Amino acid sequence: MKDSSENSNKNENYQDLDETKSIQLSLVPYWFLAFLRVLLTLIPQIGYIHPDEYFQTVEVLNGDIFGVASSRPWEFNSTFPVRSIALPSLVVGLPLFILRCIAPFISLWFDIQALTPYALLVTPRIACCLLSFIVDYCLYRICRLYCQNYRARLLTLASSYVILIYGCRTFTNTFEMILSSILIYLVASCMAKSDKIIFQDEFLREMYNSSDNMKDRIRIHRLRLSLPWHTFSNVFPIAIVTVLGIFNRPTFVAYALSPVFFWLHRGLGSRFIGLNDFNMRMIAFFICSLPALFILIFLDSYYFGYLTLDEITHKNISLMRDLVVTPYNFIKYNVNSSNLAEHGLHPWFTHAFVNIPLLYNVLGISGLFGFFHLIYRGVQKKWSSLPRVQSIIGLMTASFIIPIAILSIFPHQEARFLIPCTLPLVFLHSQRIRHVEEQKNVITKKENGYIAYIKLETKFSFKDGTLAMWYFINIILALFFGFIHQGGVYPLISHFSNELAGKSRLTVLHLVTSHIYPLPLSLLQLKYGRSAQYSTNTGTRYQKIKDFYTYELGSSDMDIAAIRLNSIIDTAEVTWKEKRLKYRVYFAVPSSLSYDFQATILKHNLTSNIVTTFFPHVSTEALSSIDLHLHPECNTDDDVMVDSCPADLPKIPWTLDLPFKYILHIAHQFGLTLFSVKKA
Repeated sequence: MKDSSENSNKNENYQDLDETKSIQLSLVPYWFLAFLRVLLTLIPQIGYIHPDEYFQTVEVLNGDIFGVASSRPWEFNSTFPVRSIALPSLVVGLPLFILRCIAPFISLWFDIQALTPYALLVTPRIACCLLSFIVDYCLYRICRLYCQNYRARLLTLASSYVILIYGCRTFTNTFEMILSSILIYLVASCMAKSDKIIFQDEFLREMYNSSDNMKDRIRIHRLRLSLPWHTFSNVFPIAIVTVLGIFNRPTFVAYALSPVFFWLHRGLGSRFIGLNDFNMRMIAFFICSLPALFILIFLDSYYFGYLTLDEITHKNISLMRDLVVTPYNFIKYNVNSSNLAEHGLHPWFTHAFVNIPLLYNVLGISGLFGFFHLIYRGVQKKWSSLPRVQSIIGLMTASFIIPIAILSIFPHQEARFLIPCTLPLVFLHSQRIRHVEEQKNVITKKENGYIAYIKLETKFSFKDGTLAMWYFINIILALFFGFIHQGGVYPLISHFSNELAGKSRLTVLHLVTSHIYPLPLSLLQLKYGRSAQYSTNTGTRYQKIKDFYTYELGSSDMDIAAIRLNSIIDTAEVTWKEKRLKYRVYFAVPSSLSYDFQATILKHNLTSNIVTTFFPHVSTEALSSIDLHLHPECNTDDDVMVDSCPADLPKIPWTLDLPFKYILHIAHQFGLTLFSVKKA
């Protein structure tokens, strides 16, 4: 009777579906891509995605740790700080501090200069690269928890240029992506644990109520009491991650909203978990967040000078006078639309229809179509086909859609703001680009709908070019953002590091830049001299025994650049006559503007020589010309070398085909040209 009863229960609780033969993807390509992620970081990636990758982390902490000249951004102004220093100090500052400690020993033992632009660039990036593997681990653990195919998802994640390029850069958005992945994993783990315990508890309750044997009821009651308490599972780490994420970037609220709600909502709707559990979890979450909140406020207040060590030791602290809450300042600044206008305004649909396809191409488009399909099913009132509120699909869907919806409210929208969506998007839609058909093999369920165990069998199909398109686009974008976009800036910094080391003591260098991103000057390790000054009109003077001036002209036209160069040379001539200080004046500009520059300075009585050209380099502020009109002085019918061409244009005999000449002309524009400029 007992055996037949058990078989009967099995028949009620299990549903057998047709089995399919499992085809497992090899993880060898994943490990190759993981190695490639580290390798690309070490090469290094010379591409320059956005100034914030330097100026919100590296520039600030290089200046603090090494005491060198750096371009400190307005966000870290002590009068109104809007950025917390805690997480950048931990992720970027700690590796740089270790480098500072070991640099003298490396120099002493191996006679190698450790504090080079390469070391200062790569050291914090390696830390970010290693931390990016947390996203991989979280994805893997979630897949294992819910018996999903982790191989296809890991391969999709590792092949995305978002993780290869953005994931290894010192963006605060990169930290946000890592923290959001940790938060989703913690919540998913709690959901799986709660579902299992609730199922076991309800099963034991039914056995207890149906049993007439007192010994069996006692045994079942003890089993129920031995079940682990899951109401407050992971509350402390979830609270810490949430607070840390908000202090890193207050936009983390958008990414934390869905996971925290799903954590609070676990088990609601079952017979023994109700609204009181929800309220208790909210209180516990709030209490557990207080220690991290106070620690971060105190760290920021001390760093920005609002709180002194003497005030801390004497407990003379005023909440209004001595404490600064950087997330509050951040929100206060960004709610003013006029402030956002200074950084650029975008239409409300930019995130959904521009940034998502730019970041994730076919995967992102699949995610958008999946969302529209959910809306369609909702309009058709097919409620049963929608993800359950307490399911992993529901969590991932909300973690992808809700942040995009919230961030689309704000008119300043950049693609990097959305990289924390990577994990839920990969989890949800990797099977679409790989045509993975996951079929449920065995389902264990109770009448209340809780799923205790799902075994999946997987089939793979590569019928069309979706997967090829995914790889192709990611390779192109990885090359563009990793090595081409503003790719001449870092080589320019390295060049001047050598110039400063090799020039004579009584020589002053002047560097004028135009149509390129700001230079991360802290990589040069220049010490401030006694007379070091900063002026937005005359440039910035840095001194490291020798003198170095930089002047950033933004996107000014070449006439303004020529006038500026004339002024610099005139001032330097006066200094030469009075103090016998030699000087060299340089001008760095995208090669696409080099012809205009050379033509313009002739009108201002200046001459120039090309020092070098750094390839590759593309500035969106000065895109290369692709018209068919070559330089007029290079068009000749003579079967000789064209001597009248500008010096930086390759001299080609007219006997060569025009298309080849045109290709060289276009290719030459993808560089950053460094000129030395003198009076004619």
